[in-house]
Amino acid sequence: MKAKEIRELSDDQIRAELNALERKVFALRTQAETEKLKAPSEMTNARKDIARLKTVLCQREQAGVAEQGAGV
Repeated sequence: MKAKEIRELSDDQIRAELNALERKVFALRTQAETEKLKAPSEMTNARKDIARLKTVLCQREQAGVAEQGAGV
């Protein structure tokens, strides 16, 4: 998922996607412990997507705080 695609999502959609990806990483980690992964890069890609989602959420929160501070 690209950052541009993430920015088009609402905060609730981002949180839902973040939750789904965190569950996927947990499942992949469990699978890696019990058996061999079919595509090890899947875990890396999911972790990078989680980082992108968290970055966009953090940027939105900081922008909201900055707007509130400027309005005071």
